[in-house]
Amino acid sequence: MTRPPELYACVYVRELPAQALLRLRPELHDKPCVVLEGEPPSESVCAMNTRARLHGLRHGMTKVEVETFENVMVLQRSPKIEAAVRTILLECAGAFSPRIEDRSINGLFVCVLDAAGTEGLFGPPLMLAKHIRQRLRSVGIVGSVTISANLHTAVCLARGLSGGVPVRVVPRGEEAKTLAPLPVTVLGITEAQDETFRTWGIRSVAAVAALPERSLISRLGQDAKRLLQLAHGKHPHLLQPIDVPFVLEEQAELDSPLDDLESLLFGLSTMLEQLIVRARSRVLALASVTITLRLDGGSSHERTVNPRVPTNEKKLWLKLLQLDLEGHPPNASILGVHLHAEPGATSKVQLGLFSPQLPEAGRLDVTLAKITAIVGEGNVGMAVLDDTRRFGDFHIEPFSITTAEPPSAATASPMCLRLLRPAERTRVEIHRGQPCEVHFRSRRYTVERVYGPWLKGGDWWNESIWGNEQWDVIGKAVDSSLLVCRLSHDFILKDWRVAGLYD
Repeated sequence: MTRPPELYACVYVRELPAQALLRLRPELHDKPCVVLEGEPPSESVCAMNTRARLHGLRHGMTKVEVETFENVMVLQRSPKIEAAVRTILLECAGAFSPRIEDRSINGLFVCVLDAAGTEGLFGPPLMLAKHIRQRLRSVGIVGSVTISANLHTAVCLARGLSGGVPVRVVPRGEEAKTLAPLPVTVLGITEAQDETFRTWGIRSVAAVAALPERSLISRLGQDAKRLLQLAHGKHPHLLQPIDVPFVLEEQAELDSPLDDLESLLFGLSTMLEQLIVRARSRVLALASVTITLRLDGGSSHERTVNPRVPTNEKKLWLKLLQLDLEGHPPNASILGVHLHAEPGATSKVQLGLFSPQLPEAGRLDVTLAKITAIVGEGNVGMAVLDDTRRFGDFHIEPFSITTAEPPSAATASPMCLRLLRPAERTRVEIHRGQPCEVHFRSRRYTVERVYGPWLKGGDWWNESIWGNEQWDVIGKAVDSSLLVCRLSHDFILKDWRVAGLYD
């Protein structure tokens, strides 16, 4: 089997600190925004959006200089959010190739993926580049994509793209021709090398490619050979792929403390939409969502919502989170929000041609959440009997979807006990400490099998409750009718009663 020719796609995202903060805040997309880094008072601009650049703001400006511009939104850099967005971008690239190398540097996201052999899945290289860029836009990030047979050519070309060209494919064998008009800085030169090239009057990659190799090495050292190979589009590279985990998380920092739940839900809508888009891209749904609120004072407030079946309905998730937070509100102002979702398989319902339509699972979840808000948590669910001999002991468990398969013979219960309320008085004959005859409802039954006794009770502080024992008996009357019942014997009062009948 022949190996497909080498082909690499470079994903290049500029102004990552700004895009990471603005992707979940659509209300700021039309405003000039800058991101500051550093400690006061020496803060400076490290990233900005297009609106801010059109207003005349530049990298390296101090906060005082930024304040001279009107209507500029100032944000603080968040390395934590940048790292989360970088993981999301790597996850997006991983949908097109399992071999990805992360080459990100400060303020820039750069990753290269091995695109060899992907033509059968995504079409020609230009179509692949458009698919990758569209995937980036779906998670709220704007970037450029370049494709070349040489990895470094794709990276250098991505650095030099300008004029609103988001996608570029280098024809095989034309690497040097494509890089020729670009500035020499796309080769990743140092400040000393840049100063040297300026002194020589070298501004473009074509000028570097025209220099003699030996003369250049004698002046710049062995790194000059690498620069010449880059300029000719022939520098080799061994791809070092990384493993990208699939984690459904979104987080956002608030500009000021928030106390209004409605305003919080507005931000949660955008975050949930991103989680749903990422889950849907892998043919999955959200099975549970955990919201963690970072509160004023250093504490946190965490809640988890679990619907009956995994779903990607944003309105349903918003309603469930709203009802849960209304029933369990945070005790302080909110400073940050973190969402973590667990993926699950998408639900499939097979309906019959003439069977009635089943109610929507989402409507049931909302109804149960509303009832829980009224009666309290722990009071809505299904009653489950406790493993005890005491009558009426049960607890509440959340509703769950049971399997349609019939229970196995090992787990199936052959009989069901129907309790008599109140228990009916009876007369019992004893032989060798066990019931031998039962007189019940004007009939006399001879006991054929007897099981027990079991002491009824369980509270250590109440001695009288242990004065009752229970027997399970199987009796037969003269006309062959059976009595399968539970006898309750109060040996303090010397009273026998039939507590229940087995069906």
